[in-house]
Amino acid sequence: MPSSQPSTVGELKASGYKTIPVRNELRNNLVEKLRAGDELFPGIVGYGDTVVPQLVNAVLARHDFILLGLRGQAKSRILRQLVELMDPELPILAGSEVNDDPLNPISKHGRLLIDELGDEAAIEWIPREYRYVEKLATPDVTIADMLGDVDPIKAARGGHILADELTIHYGLLPRANRGVFAINELPDLAGKIQVGLFNILQEGDVQIKGYPIRLPLDVFMVFTANPEDYTARGKIITPLKDRIGGEIRTHYPLELETGIAITKQEAWVDREQVPVHIPAFLEEVVERVAFLARNDKRIDQRSGVSQRLPITLLENVVSSAERRAFLLGEDQVVPRLSDLFAALPSITGKMELEYEGELHGAEKIARELISGAAGLTFQARAGGSDVEEIVAYFEEGGALQLSEDATAAACVEAFQVVPSLLELVEWVGLAPSAASPGLQAAACELLLEALVAERRLSRVEGGYTRPAFEL
Repeated sequence: MPSSQPSTVGELKASGYKTIPVRNELRNNLVEKLRAGDELFPGIVGYGDTVVPQLVNAVLARHDFILLGLRGQAKSRILRQLVELMDPELPILAGSEVNDDPLNPISKHGRLLIDELGDEAAIEWIPREYRYVEKLATPDVTIADMLGDVDPIKAARGGHILADELTIHYGLLPRANRGVFAINELPDLAGKIQVGLFNILQEGDVQIKGYPIRLPLDVFMVFTANPEDYTARGKIITPLKDRIGGEIRTHYPLELETGIAITKQEAWVDREQVPVHIPAFLEEVVERVAFLARNDKRIDQRSGVSQRLPITLLENVVSSAERRAFLLGEDQVVPRLSDLFAALPSITGKMELEYEGELHGAEKIARELISGAAGLTFQARAGGSDVEEIVAYFEEGGALQLSEDATAAACVEAFQVVPSLLELVEWVGLAPSAASPGLQAAACELLLEALVAERRLSRVEGGYTRPAFEL
Protein backbone atom coordinates (compact mmCIF):
# COMPACT_ATOMS: atom_id res chain seq x y z
CA MET A 1 0.00 0.00 0.00
CA PRO A 2 1.49 3.40 -0.94
CA SER A 3 2.56 5.44 2.11
CA SER A 4 0.53 8.41 0.89
CA GLN A 5 -2.74 6.61 1.57
CA PRO A 6 -4.52 7.30 4.88
CA SER A 7 -4.21 4.47 7.41
CA THR A 8 -6.60 5.72 10.10
CA VAL A 9 -10.07 7.20 10.14
CA GLY A 10 -8.63 10.57 11.19
CA GLU A 11 -6.21 10.63 8.29
CA LEU A 12 -9.02 9.68 5.93
CA LYS A 13 -11.14 12.59 7.16
CA ALA A 14 -8.20 14.98 6.85
CA SER A 15 -7.65 13.88 3.23
CA GLY A 16 -11.10 15.17 2.33
CA TYR A 17 -12.37 11.73 1.35
CA LYS A 18 -16.10 11.52 0.73
CA THR A 19 -18.09 8.32 0.45
CA ILE A 20 -19.70 7.74 -2.94
CA PRO A 21 -22.53 5.18 -3.33
CA VAL A 22 -21.43 2.30 -5.54
CA ARG A 23 -24.02 3.12 -8.22
CA ASN A 24 -22.68 6.66 -8.47
CA GLU A 25 -19.13 5.33 -8.49
CA LEU A 26 -19.91 3.04 -11.44
CA ARG A 27 -21.69 5.85 -13.22
CA ASN A 28 -18.89 8.38 -12.69
CA ASN A 29 -16.17 6.03 -13.94
CA LEU A 30 -18.32 5.06 -16.93
CA VAL A 31 -18.80 8.74 -17.82
CA GLU A 32 -15.01 9.22 -17.74
CA LYS A 33 -14.49 6.23 -20.03
CA LEU A 34 -17.14 7.48 -22.46
CA ARG A 35 -15.58 10.93 -22.61
CA ALA A 36 -12.12 9.45 -23.13
CA GLY A 37 -13.35 7.09 -25.83
CA ASP A 38 -12.09 4.03 -23.95
CA GLU A 39 -13.19 0.52 -24.87
CA LEU A 40 -15.91 -0.37 -22.38
CA PHE A 41 -16.07 -4.17 -22.50
CA PRO A 42 -12.83 -5.46 -24.05
CA GLY A 43 -13.07 -8.93 -25.55
CA ILE A 44 -16.85 -8.74 -25.95
CA VAL A 45 -17.33 -9.02 -29.72
CA GLY A 46 -20.54 -8.47 -31.65
CA TYR A 47 -22.47 -6.48 -29.04
CA GLY A 48 -21.26 -2.99 -29.95
CA ASP A 49 -24.54 -1.89 -31.53
CA THR A 50 -26.94 -4.03 -29.50
CA VAL A 51 -26.09 -5.10 -25.96
CA VAL A 52 -23.36 -2.62 -24.96
CA PRO A 53 -25.51 0.54 -25.47
CA GLN A 54 -28.20 -0.98 -23.25
CA LEU A 55 -25.62 -1.83 -20.59
CA VAL A 56 -24.32 1.73 -20.70
CA ASN A 57 -27.83 3.11 -20.33
CA ALA A 58 -28.52 0.87 -17.32
CA VAL A 59 -25.36 1.93 -15.50
CA LEU A 60 -25.93 5.61 -16.31
CA ALA A 61 -29.47 5.26 -14.92
CA ARG A 62 -28.07 3.45 -11.83
CA HIS A 63 -30.37 0.51 -12.57
CA ASP A 64 -29.91 -3.08 -11.49
CA PHE A 65 -30.26 -5.28 -14.56
CA ILE A 66 -30.56 -8.86 -15.77
CA LEU A 67 -28.86 -10.32 -18.83
CA LEU A 68 -31.31 -12.65 -20.53
CA GLY A 69 -29.93 -15.02 -23.14
CA LEU A 70 -29.10 -18.56 -24.16
CA ARG A 71 -25.96 -20.37 -23.06
CA GLY A 72 -22.60 -19.29 -24.40
CA GLN A 73 -23.47 -15.62 -24.97
CA ALA A 74 -20.80 -14.06 -22.69
CA LYS A 75 -23.27 -13.09 -19.95
CA SER A 76 -20.99 -13.95 -17.03
CA ARG A 77 -17.99 -12.34 -18.71
CA ILE A 78 -19.90 -9.08 -19.11
CA LEU A 79 -20.85 -9.02 -15.42
CA ARG A 80 -17.29 -9.67 -14.31
CA GLN A 81 -16.06 -6.75 -16.38
CA LEU A 82 -18.20 -4.38 -14.30
CA VAL A 83 -15.27 -4.50 -11.89
CA GLU A 84 -13.41 -2.18 -14.29
CA LEU A 85 -16.00 0.52 -13.62
CA MET A 86 -15.13 0.67 -9.92
CA ASP A 87 -12.36 2.71 -8.28
CA PRO A 88 -9.02 0.88 -8.07
CA GLU A 89 -9.18 0.75 -4.24
CA LEU A 90 -11.70 1.40 -1.49
CA PRO A 91 -11.11 2.26 2.20
CA ILE A 92 -12.87 0.08 4.79
CA LEU A 93 -12.59 -0.35 8.52
CA ALA A 94 -9.83 -2.86 9.18
CA GLY A 95 -11.23 -6.31 9.86
CA SER A 96 -14.76 -5.50 8.70
CA GLU A 97 -16.69 -8.41 7.18
CA VAL A 98 -19.13 -6.13 5.36
CA ASN A 99 -16.73 -3.53 3.96
CA ASP A 100 -17.79 -0.95 6.55
CA ASP A 101 -17.44 2.66 5.43
CA PRO A 102 -14.96 4.22 7.89
CA LEU A 103 -17.10 7.38 7.97
CA ASN A 104 -20.43 5.60 8.41
CA PRO A 105 -20.15 1.94 9.51
CA ILE A 106 -23.29 -0.19 9.28
CA SER A 107 -22.27 -3.21 11.39
CA LYS A 108 -22.18 -3.31 15.17
CA HIS A 109 -18.53 -4.34 15.01
CA GLY A 110 -17.77 -1.19 13.00
CA ARG A 111 -19.74 1.10 15.27
CA LEU A 112 -18.09 -0.29 18.41
CA LEU A 113 -14.69 0.15 16.80
CA ILE A 114 -15.38 3.81 16.10
CA ASP A 115 -16.82 4.34 19.60
CA GLU A 116 -13.70 2.83 21.14
CA LEU A 117 -10.91 4.22 18.99
CA GLY A 118 -12.50 7.14 17.19
CA ASP A 119 -10.19 8.72 14.62
CA GLU A 120 -7.43 6.28 15.60
CA ALA A 121 -9.39 3.31 14.20
CA ALA A 122 -7.34 1.59 11.52
CA ILE A 123 -8.51 1.35 7.93
CA GLU A 124 -7.38 -0.82 5.05
CA TRP A 125 -7.68 -0.44 1.29
CA ILE A 126 -9.20 -3.29 -0.70
CA PRO A 127 -8.77 -3.67 -4.47
CA ARG A 128 -11.82 -3.51 -6.69
CA GLU A 129 -11.58 -7.22 -7.51
CA TYR A 130 -12.56 -7.97 -3.90
CA ARG A 131 -15.72 -5.94 -4.30
CA TYR A 132 -17.28 -8.27 -6.87
CA VAL A 133 -19.20 -11.20 -5.42
CA GLU A 134 -20.77 -13.84 -7.66
CA LYS A 135 -23.15 -16.65 -6.77
CA LEU A 136 -24.40 -19.43 -9.00
CA ALA A 137 -28.05 -19.96 -8.13
CA THR A 138 -28.94 -23.55 -7.32
CA PRO A 139 -32.11 -24.97 -5.76
CA ASP A 140 -30.27 -25.77 -2.51
CA VAL A 141 -29.22 -22.17 -1.81
CA THR A 142 -30.63 -21.02 1.53
CA ILE A 143 -31.57 -17.61 2.86
CA ALA A 144 -28.68 -18.00 5.31
CA ASP A 145 -26.25 -18.35 2.40
CA MET A 146 -27.51 -15.13 0.90
CA LEU A 147 -28.19 -12.97 3.97
CA GLY A 148 -26.68 -14.60 7.05
CA ASP A 149 -27.52 -16.59 10.16
CA VAL A 150 -26.81 -16.97 13.85
CA ASP A 151 -23.35 -18.35 14.59
CA PRO A 152 -23.40 -20.16 17.97
CA ILE A 153 -19.64 -20.69 17.88
CA LYS A 154 -19.05 -16.96 17.47
CA ALA A 155 -21.43 -16.35 20.36
CA ALA A 156 -19.65 -18.84 22.61
CA ARG A 157 -16.15 -17.56 21.82
CA GLY A 158 -17.16 -13.94 22.29
CA GLY A 159 -19.31 -14.52 25.35
CA HIS A 160 -22.33 -12.97 23.63
CA ILE A 161 -25.98 -13.88 24.01
CA LEU A 162 -27.58 -15.18 20.82
CA ALA A 163 -29.67 -12.00 20.54
CA ASP A 164 -26.50 -9.93 20.13
CA GLU A 165 -25.84 -8.65 16.63
CA LEU A 166 -22.19 -9.67 17.03
CA THR A 167 -23.22 -13.34 16.78
CA ILE A 168 -24.32 -12.96 13.16
CA HIS A 169 -22.42 -14.77 10.44
CA TYR A 170 -22.97 -12.58 7.40
CA GLY A 171 -24.00 -14.09 4.08
CA LEU A 172 -22.87 -13.22 0.58
CA LEU A 173 -25.05 -10.15 0.15
CA PRO A 174 -23.80 -8.23 3.22
CA ARG A 175 -20.24 -9.19 2.28
CA ALA A 176 -20.82 -7.55 -1.11
CA ASN A 177 -21.62 -4.23 0.57
CA ARG A 178 -20.24 -1.25 -1.41
CA GLY A 179 -19.69 -3.51 -4.40
CA VAL A 180 -21.36 -5.55 -7.13
CA PHE A 181 -23.33 -8.70 -6.35
CA ALA A 182 -24.06 -11.01 -9.30
CA ILE A 183 -26.41 -13.99 -9.35
CA ASN A 184 -26.04 -16.38 -12.26
CA GLU A 185 -29.03 -18.44 -13.45
CA LEU A 186 -31.53 -16.52 -11.30
CA PRO A 187 -34.57 -18.75 -12.09
CA ASP A 188 -32.83 -21.64 -10.33
CA LEU A 189 -33.07 -19.70 -7.06
CA ALA A 190 -36.00 -20.89 -4.93
CA GLY A 191 -38.97 -18.52 -4.79
CA LYS A 192 -38.66 -17.86 -1.06
CA ILE A 193 -35.01 -16.88 -1.57
CA GLN A 194 -35.99 -14.50 -4.37
CA VAL A 195 -38.42 -12.86 -1.94
CA GLY A 196 -35.46 -12.19 0.34
CA LEU A 197 -33.99 -9.95 -2.36
CA PHE A 198 -36.95 -7.56 -2.44
CA ASN A 199 -35.71 -5.11 0.16
CA ILE A 200 -32.21 -5.05 -1.28
CA LEU A 201 -33.46 -3.99 -4.71
CA GLN A 202 -36.03 -1.46 -3.55
CA GLU A 203 -35.12 -0.13 -0.10
CA GLY A 204 -31.46 -1.11 -0.05
CA ASP A 205 -31.55 -2.92 3.29
CA VAL A 206 -31.58 -6.44 4.65
CA GLN A 207 -32.87 -8.10 7.83
CA ILE A 208 -31.28 -11.24 9.22
CA LYS A 209 -33.07 -13.97 11.15
CA GLY A 210 -35.64 -11.64 12.67
CA TYR A 211 -33.04 -9.56 14.49
CA PRO A 212 -34.27 -6.05 15.28
CA ILE A 213 -31.46 -4.64 13.14
CA ARG A 214 -31.28 -2.98 9.77
CA LEU A 215 -28.28 -3.19 7.47
CA PRO A 216 -28.59 -0.41 4.86
CA LEU A 217 -26.45 -2.13 2.25
CA ASP A 218 -25.00 -0.28 -0.72
CA VAL A 219 -25.03 -2.98 -3.42
CA PHE A 220 -25.34 -2.91 -7.19
CA MET A 221 -27.16 -6.12 -8.15
CA VAL A 222 -26.98 -7.84 -11.52
CA PHE A 223 -28.33 -11.16 -12.74
CA THR A 224 -28.23 -13.62 -15.63
CA ALA A 225 -30.89 -16.04 -16.83
CA ASN A 226 -31.66 -18.33 -19.71
CA PRO A 227 -35.15 -17.77 -21.19
CA GLU A 228 -35.73 -21.51 -21.27
CA ASP A 229 -35.21 -21.67 -17.51
CA TYR A 230 -38.50 -19.89 -16.93
CA THR A 231 -40.34 -23.12 -17.70
CA ALA A 232 -37.69 -25.83 -17.59
CA ARG A 233 -36.27 -25.39 -14.09
CA GLY A 234 -37.90 -22.45 -12.42
CA LYS A 235 -39.01 -18.89 -12.89
CA ILE A 236 -38.32 -15.39 -11.74
CA ILE A 237 -41.17 -14.35 -9.50
CA THR A 238 -43.10 -11.35 -10.79
CA PRO A 239 -42.43 -8.92 -7.88
CA LEU A 240 -38.68 -9.51 -8.26
CA LYS A 241 -38.79 -8.94 -12.01
CA ASP A 242 -40.64 -5.70 -11.35
CA ARG A 243 -37.84 -4.49 -9.08
CA ILE A 244 -35.04 -5.20 -11.57
CA GLY A 245 -34.34 -2.01 -13.49
CA GLY A 246 -33.67 -3.46 -16.93
CA GLU A 247 -33.87 -6.69 -18.91
CA ILE A 248 -31.10 -6.81 -21.51
CA ARG A 249 -31.24 -9.51 -24.18
CA THR A 250 -27.99 -11.06 -25.36
CA HIS A 251 -27.68 -12.98 -28.63
CA TYR A 252 -25.45 -15.18 -30.74
CA PRO A 253 -23.28 -13.57 -33.45
CA LEU A 254 -25.51 -11.99 -36.09
CA GLU A 255 -22.90 -12.19 -38.85
CA LEU A 256 -20.50 -14.94 -39.84
CA GLU A 257 -17.49 -12.61 -39.65
CA THR A 258 -18.39 -11.73 -36.06
CA GLY A 259 -18.60 -15.39 -35.09
CA ILE A 260 -15.23 -16.10 -36.71
CA ALA A 261 -13.68 -13.20 -34.81
CA ILE A 262 -15.05 -14.50 -31.48
CA THR A 263 -13.85 -18.04 -32.17
CA LYS A 264 -10.38 -16.88 -33.20
CA GLN A 265 -10.17 -14.77 -30.05
CA GLU A 266 -11.23 -17.54 -27.69
CA ALA A 267 -9.87 -20.74 -29.24
CA TRP A 268 -6.48 -22.02 -28.11
CA VAL A 269 -4.72 -22.72 -31.39
CA ASP A 270 -1.20 -21.36 -30.82
CA ARG A 271 0.55 -24.60 -30.02
CA GLU A 272 4.18 -24.61 -28.95
CA GLN A 273 5.82 -27.62 -30.59
CA VAL A 274 4.85 -27.08 -34.27
CA PRO A 275 3.67 -23.94 -36.13
CA VAL A 276 -0.07 -23.96 -36.84
CA HIS A 277 -1.52 -22.55 -40.06
CA ILE A 278 -5.32 -22.61 -40.17
CA PRO A 279 -6.70 -21.83 -43.65
CA ALA A 280 -9.20 -18.98 -43.57
CA PHE A 281 -11.75 -21.10 -45.41
CA LEU A 282 -11.50 -23.77 -42.72
CA GLU A 283 -12.23 -21.19 -40.01
CA GLU A 284 -15.27 -20.27 -42.05
CA VAL A 285 -16.42 -23.89 -42.27
CA VAL A 286 -16.09 -24.28 -38.49
CA GLU A 287 -18.20 -21.19 -37.86
CA ARG A 288 -20.82 -22.17 -40.41
CA VAL A 289 -21.33 -25.45 -38.54
CA ALA A 290 -22.61 -23.42 -35.57
CA PHE A 291 -24.72 -21.12 -37.76
CA LEU A 292 -26.36 -24.09 -39.49
CA ALA A 293 -26.96 -25.83 -36.16
CA ARG A 294 -28.78 -22.74 -34.87
CA ASN A 295 -31.26 -23.05 -37.72
CA ASP A 296 -31.66 -26.83 -37.80
CA LYS A 297 -35.16 -27.94 -36.78
CA ARG A 298 -33.80 -31.21 -35.46
CA ILE A 299 -31.86 -29.30 -32.79
CA ASP A 300 -33.62 -27.74 -29.78
CA GLN A 301 -33.31 -24.02 -30.44
CA ARG A 302 -34.80 -23.13 -27.06
CA SER A 303 -31.70 -24.62 -25.49
CA GLY A 304 -29.49 -22.89 -28.03
CA VAL A 305 -26.20 -23.80 -29.69
CA SER A 306 -23.46 -22.24 -27.63
CA GLN A 307 -20.59 -20.24 -29.09
CA ARG A 308 -18.46 -22.79 -27.28
CA LEU A 309 -19.26 -25.21 -30.12
CA PRO A 310 -17.11 -23.54 -32.81
CA ILE A 311 -14.47 -22.66 -30.20
CA THR A 312 -13.99 -26.23 -28.98
CA LEU A 313 -14.45 -27.56 -32.51
CA LEU A 314 -11.60 -25.43 -33.84
CA GLU A 315 -9.37 -26.45 -30.95
CA ASN A 316 -10.15 -30.13 -31.55
CA VAL A 317 -9.60 -29.75 -35.29
CA VAL A 318 -6.16 -28.28 -34.65
CA SER A 319 -5.40 -31.10 -32.22
CA SER A 320 -6.33 -33.70 -34.86
CA ALA A 321 -4.01 -32.07 -37.37
CA GLU A 322 -1.34 -31.70 -34.68
CA ARG A 323 -1.50 -35.39 -33.85
CA ARG A 324 -1.05 -36.23 -37.54
CA ALA A 325 1.93 -33.88 -37.81
CA PHE A 326 3.62 -35.46 -34.81
CA LEU A 327 3.08 -39.00 -36.13
CA LEU A 328 4.31 -38.18 -39.63
CA GLY A 329 7.10 -35.81 -38.67
CA GLU A 330 5.63 -32.82 -40.55
CA ASP A 331 7.03 -29.40 -39.73
CA GLN A 332 3.71 -27.53 -39.97
CA VAL A 333 0.17 -28.17 -38.72
CA VAL A 334 -2.45 -27.48 -41.40
CA PRO A 335 -5.97 -28.73 -40.54
CA ARG A 336 -8.23 -30.01 -43.33
CA LEU A 337 -11.84 -31.13 -43.68
CA SER A 338 -11.15 -34.66 -42.50
CA ASP A 339 -10.06 -33.19 -39.17
CA LEU A 340 -13.56 -31.80 -38.66
CA PHE A 341 -14.97 -35.32 -38.91
CA ALA A 342 -12.32 -36.44 -36.40
CA ALA A 343 -13.62 -33.73 -34.04
CA LEU A 344 -17.27 -34.85 -34.01
CA PRO A 345 -17.41 -35.05 -30.17
CA SER A 346 -17.03 -31.26 -30.07
CA ILE A 347 -20.30 -31.00 -32.00
CA THR A 348 -22.44 -33.84 -30.67
CA GLY A 349 -21.85 -32.83 -27.06
CA LYS A 350 -23.07 -29.29 -27.69
CA MET A 351 -26.50 -30.09 -29.16
CA GLU A 352 -29.82 -30.83 -27.49
CA LEU A 353 -31.95 -32.73 -30.01
CA GLU A 354 -35.65 -32.59 -30.71
CA TYR A 355 -37.59 -35.83 -31.27
CA GLU A 356 -36.79 -35.85 -34.99
CA GLY A 357 -33.14 -35.27 -34.20
CA GLU A 358 -33.10 -38.20 -31.80
CA LEU A 359 -34.35 -40.40 -34.62
CA HIS A 360 -31.50 -39.31 -36.88
CA GLY A 361 -28.83 -39.40 -34.19
CA ALA A 362 -26.38 -36.68 -33.13
CA GLU A 363 -23.43 -38.03 -35.12
CA LYS A 364 -25.36 -38.19 -38.39
CA ILE A 365 -26.61 -34.63 -37.88
CA ALA A 366 -23.09 -33.45 -37.06
CA ARG A 367 -21.71 -34.98 -40.26
CA GLU A 368 -24.45 -33.31 -42.29
CA LEU A 369 -23.68 -29.98 -40.64
CA ILE A 370 -20.01 -30.28 -41.65
CA SER A 371 -20.86 -31.14 -45.25
CA GLY A 372 -23.41 -28.34 -45.43
CA ALA A 373 -20.93 -25.86 -43.99
CA ALA A 374 -18.30 -26.94 -46.53
CA GLY A 375 -20.80 -26.50 -49.35
CA LEU A 376 -21.80 -23.00 -48.26
CA THR A 377 -18.18 -21.97 -47.80
CA PHE A 378 -17.22 -23.16 -51.29
CA GLN A 379 -20.23 -21.43 -52.84
CA ALA A 380 -19.38 -18.19 -51.05
CA ARG A 381 -15.81 -18.31 -52.26
CA ALA A 382 -16.03 -20.01 -55.64
CA GLY A 383 -19.69 -20.34 -56.56
CA GLY A 384 -20.29 -21.00 -60.24
CA SER A 385 -16.95 -22.71 -60.83
CA ASP A 386 -16.91 -25.42 -63.47
CA VAL A 387 -16.66 -28.72 -61.63
CA GLU A 388 -18.17 -30.92 -64.35
CA GLU A 389 -14.88 -32.59 -65.22
CA ILE A 390 -14.37 -33.57 -61.61
CA VAL A 391 -17.91 -34.94 -61.27
CA ALA A 392 -17.56 -36.82 -64.58
CA TYR A 393 -14.46 -38.60 -63.28
CA PHE A 394 -16.44 -40.11 -60.41
CA GLU A 395 -19.57 -40.79 -62.45
CA GLU A 396 -17.49 -42.82 -64.88
CA GLY A 397 -16.39 -45.11 -62.08
CA GLY A 398 -13.45 -43.20 -60.65
CA ALA A 399 -12.79 -43.22 -56.91
CA LEU A 400 -10.42 -41.49 -54.58
CA GLN A 401 -8.88 -43.22 -51.60
CA LEU A 402 -7.64 -40.99 -48.79
CA SER A 403 -6.27 -41.68 -45.35
CA GLU A 404 -6.86 -39.30 -42.46
CA ASP A 405 -3.27 -39.93 -41.40
CA ALA A 406 -1.69 -39.41 -44.81
CA THR A 407 0.86 -36.66 -45.26
CA ALA A 408 -0.19 -33.51 -47.08
CA ALA A 409 2.19 -34.36 -49.93
CA ALA A 410 0.63 -37.84 -50.30
CA CYS A 411 -2.85 -36.29 -50.40
CA VAL A 412 -1.83 -33.81 -53.10
CA GLU A 413 -0.38 -36.68 -55.12
CA ALA A 414 -3.68 -38.57 -54.82
CA PHE A 415 -5.67 -35.48 -55.84
CA GLN A 416 -3.67 -35.25 -59.05
CA VAL A 417 -5.55 -38.33 -60.27
CA VAL A 418 -8.79 -36.33 -60.42
CA PRO A 419 -8.83 -34.20 -63.59
CA SER A 420 -8.64 -30.42 -63.03
CA LEU A 421 -9.07 -30.73 -59.25
CA LEU A 422 -5.79 -29.05 -58.30
CA GLU A 423 -6.12 -26.54 -61.14
CA LEU A 424 -9.59 -25.54 -59.98
CA VAL A 425 -8.41 -25.14 -56.41
CA GLU A 426 -5.69 -22.75 -57.56
CA TRP A 427 -7.98 -20.93 -59.98
CA VAL A 428 -10.65 -20.15 -57.39
CA GLY A 429 -8.05 -18.66 -55.07
CA LEU A 430 -8.39 -21.14 -52.23
CA ALA A 431 -4.76 -22.16 -52.59
CA PRO A 432 -2.36 -20.15 -54.70
CA SER A 433 0.16 -22.00 -56.84
CA ALA A 434 2.89 -21.29 -54.30
CA ALA A 435 0.83 -22.70 -51.43
CA SER A 436 2.15 -25.45 -49.21
CA PRO A 437 0.97 -29.03 -49.79
CA GLY A 438 -0.99 -28.77 -46.54
CA LEU A 439 -3.02 -25.83 -47.79
CA GLN A 440 -3.57 -27.47 -51.18
CA ALA A 441 -4.76 -30.68 -49.54
CA ALA A 442 -7.14 -28.73 -47.30
CA ALA A 443 -8.56 -26.81 -50.25
CA CYS A 444 -9.09 -29.99 -52.29
CA GLU A 445 -10.96 -31.63 -49.43
CA LEU A 446 -13.16 -28.55 -49.15
CA LEU A 447 -14.06 -28.72 -52.83
CA LEU A 448 -14.86 -32.45 -52.70
CA GLU A 449 -16.93 -32.06 -49.54
CA ALA A 450 -18.86 -29.24 -51.21
CA LEU A 451 -19.78 -31.67 -54.00
CA VAL A 452 -20.91 -34.14 -51.36
CA ALA A 453 -23.15 -31.45 -49.90
CA GLU A 454 -24.64 -30.93 -53.37
CA ARG A 455 -25.15 -34.70 -53.63
CA ARG A 456 -22.94 -34.93 -56.68
CA LEU A 457 -20.44 -37.17 -54.87
CA SER A 458 -20.66 -39.67 -52.07
CA ARG A 459 -18.37 -39.69 -49.10
CA VAL A 460 -17.45 -43.18 -47.98
CA GLU A 461 -15.09 -44.49 -45.34
CA GLY A 462 -11.63 -43.62 -46.58
CA GLY A 463 -12.47 -41.50 -49.59
CA TYR A 464 -14.96 -40.33 -52.24
CA THR A 465 -16.83 -42.16 -54.99
CA ARG A 466 -19.72 -41.73 -57.47
CA PRO A 467 -23.02 -40.38 -56.13
CA ALA A 468 -25.19 -42.93 -54.40
CA PHE A 469 -28.25 -41.56 -56.19
CA GLU A 470 -29.03 -39.20 -59.04
CA LEU A 471 -30.11 -35.62 -58.55
